[in-house]
Amino acid sequence: MAYFNNAATTYPKPDEVYNFMDSFYKNRTVNSGRGGSETAYVADNLIRETRELVMKILSCPNKQVIFEPTATISLNIIIQGVINSGVKNIYVSPFEHNAVTRVLHHYEKLGQITINQLFVTDDLEYDLERIRYQFDSLKPDFVIVSHASNVIGLIAPVEKIFTLAKKYKATTLVDMAQTAGLVECNIGLDCFDYAVFAGHKTLYGPTGISGFAMKPELKLPSVLFGGTGYDSANQSMPDCLPERYEIGTPNILGIAGLNASLKWIEKQSIENIRRREHENRDKLLSILKDYWFIKIVGVKEERSYVGVVSCLIEGISSDSAGNIFEKCGVQVRTGLQCAPYAHEFINTFPAGTIRFSVSFFTSNDDFEDLKKALDYIDENL
Repeated sequence: MAYFNNAATTYPKPDEVYNFMDSFYKNRTVNSGRGGSETAYVADNLIRETRELVMKILSCPNKQVIFEPTATISLNIIIQGVINSGVKNIYVSPFEHNAVTRVLHHYEKLGQITINQLFVTDDLEYDLERIRYQFDSLKPDFVIVSHASNVIGLIAPVEKIFTLAKKYKATTLVDMAQTAGLVECNIGLDCFDYAVFAGHKTLYGPTGISGFAMKPELKLPSVLFGGTGYDSANQSMPDCLPERYEIGTPNILGIAGLNASLKWIEKQSIENIRRREHENRDKLLSILKDYWFIKIVGVKEERSYVGVVSCLIEGISSDSAGNIFEKCGVQVRTGLQCAPYAHEFINTFPAGTIRFSVSFFTSNDDFEDLKKALDYIDENL
């Protein structure tokens, strides 16, 4: 099976991840913070070390790292907490995932917030002058930007957008599900209040472990409640971090896998991983451009991208095309990719696109299988 669905989850993972998870789960798995055994201390130390590795990858030793099961839960904790603190005017990019927009839609229906879209040109440029005009017209309280679109791979200039937003004293949140560990971004800068990461995507870890980095001085109201293994006599959530937001049993096995993947990224270097993925994206584009029936959408030469490419096929719906690729042994993602507003912006709503996404590990065999599938479509159109 040729795998071109890395934007959903990267596959395969580094061998180091599989090996360390297997060894750790057989020999060391216990519940962290809920026992005094030597094995429990090993788990505690693993979690501490993994937090430090995340801080290093994101260049944010001055921030606090919180672990959660998914990026979606992380986004909910932050967005709901910030809204509950009283913000009103929220700005988002046109490329946000439903993990962001469905939360905002809920609060918009309640009449608690207004949602505004940051100005992006038809050439896919974030127009900072127009955005400044937007902020002058309606002061931002909260600005949320997906660092890279999961539909077309476009990278947003988040540092510039958030630096501007901070002039209006806005809270900022970057969704790095498609970029953490792949695109250099200094989350330690003051313009970043919150940054969400997905362990199983560009960090090459397992599913079930994600989280966020935040300024430790921020007072984010809790929206989830429960046991933390800390200050159990108190029925209020602890004020200290990370305990305030890490409820329930931590995913020790997932953290072990993330620990191994972060060490692998350090060994490879973000620069090298990004270069390999960029080369694979170039190979993908070159192959797709060879077929007359393929229409690539959302690609502008002057913009920066991660390894995500969306396209349409002449005369075939995206869902039907997905079934054909599946029969040919090629995994892709079709439809709206949980980002309907992105598709409205690029005029592919409601049918969506066929999305191909590459990774560090996309192989020549994968590309050969893709060409065979495209040849089959060409012969049978």
